[in-house]
Amino acid sequence: MTGDPGLQPERTRLAWRRTLLALTVVTVLTVRLALTGDAAGAVLAGVAIAGWAATLALCWRRAVGSGPVRGTSRTMPVVALAAVGQATLGVLLAVRGLW
Repeated sequence: MTGDPGLQPERTRLAWRRTLLALTVVTVLTVRLALTGDAAGAVLAGVAIAGWAATLALCWRRAVGSGPVRGTSRTMPVVALAAVGQATLGVLLAVRGLW
């Protein structure tokens, strides 16, 4: 028996797009905060950009809903790690910017 997927595929695509948009915003803010500081901030900005690019490359097919998604079991931990890393970088740079 096959069920009617209804709007579930569209909700999934929208959720992935929101995830990528949130990571993009965090990356831009991290780069903005990092570039107002010293060389260590520039290195952190580079790390943030690399994490964003890796996440974008892994999640793009899910976000646009094109074709089969490969590497599902490996994609989720990488996305979670990138999100936590981006959040940590953003917090560290925000705290650093306050002092």
